[in-house]
Amino acid sequence: MNRIDLLKKLLPGFIPLFVFIAADEIWGTRVGLIVAVLTGVAELLYTFIKERRFDKFVLLDTGLLVVLGGVSVAFDNEIFFKVKPAIIESILCIILAISAYTPLDIIGGMTRRYMKGVEMDEAVLSKFKQTLKSMFFIFTFHTLLIVYAAFYMSKEAWAFISGGLFYLVFAVYFLYEFWQIRKKKKQLGGMPIVKYEDEEWLPVIDDEGKVIGKVLRSECHSGSKILHPVVHLHVMNPRKLLYLQKRPETKLIQPGKWDTAVGGHIAFGEDVKTALQREAYEEIGLKDFSAKPIGNYLFESDIEREMVYSFVSYDYKSINLHSDEVTEGKFWSQKQIEQNLGKGVFTPNFELEYVNQLRDRLF
Repeated sequence: MNRIDLLKKLLPGFIPLFVFIAADEIWGTRVGLIVAVLTGVAELLYTFIKERRFDKFVLLDTGLLVVLGGVSVAFDNEIFFKVKPAIIESILCIILAISAYTPLDIIGGMTRRYMKGVEMDEAVLSKFKQTLKSMFFIFTFHTLLIVYAAFYMSKEAWAFISGGLFYLVFAVYFLYEFWQIRKKKKQLGGMPIVKYEDEEWLPVIDDEGKVIGKVLRSECHSGSKILHPVVHLHVMNPRKLLYLQKRPETKLIQPGKWDTAVGGHIAFGEDVKTALQREAYEEIGLKDFSAKPIGNYLFESDIEREMVYSFVSYDYKSINLHSDEVTEGKFWSQKQIEQNLGKGVFTPNFELEYVNQLRDRLF
């Protein structure tokens, strides 16, 4: 479920309020209240006939319209009714906060109940949680603004803040989200962020490296920043020269730059050792080699977040470039590497690893 779908789920509950604001301007408070309540009842009946359920959010909004509208008319004081939108949004804020910041996902549960067949993997769940957090702050801001308008601003200003401003805020928010998606696609060279046929699954891990789920490979590179593990193998010869590979110009990420000898994702269900052996053979034809760990670290770019497990091997003689994934490979001295740092020759990932790990531990 994306942000637009989530908003569509929540908006019906606000329709009676928006109807009242419009009707109040035309016919006055009493008639506006009646029209708004009838609109809420019509919504409830429509939902029940179509989906065999009562929309609890619409029911809550309509009920508050009746109670607080009735109190406002009885005491001839509009303040009771004016704070009604803030009350219902406060309830929504509480639900959003619980769903976004605690394991009790109320809105997610409602989504799965009303949209049967919808499943959320770790990537979708992460985005869903982020959506809830964003909407929590937006609704909280709007709620406080409604309360302020109810007590200190004119009726016209309150009507705009309770109604029109609601749409404007979300219009700006969704335009920003649309721009973010376009930006991510541009970073990926226009590659659509969708599931490809036979696309591999990668493990989702926490900061301690524990596997907590799985995610599609393309989603990891979509800007979602879902933490996933990768392996790096650095190959050296007895002269302390470091072997690097050159990335093909056709690569979407860092094309034509020199990079770690071996680097690749750990597949879901695969252990680190198996992934290291597989990637070493696939990229530089290296097999039957021994390797020792250097350490692990978190790497984050504009489009991904990785836990990198680094190893070094001195078994270099069986290197055999046999894949289109690598166009060239050669040994570099420490002096050559130092002279080319920060000049766009190497990938940012390699430079970070060289400065923080390799410089002191291998040379």
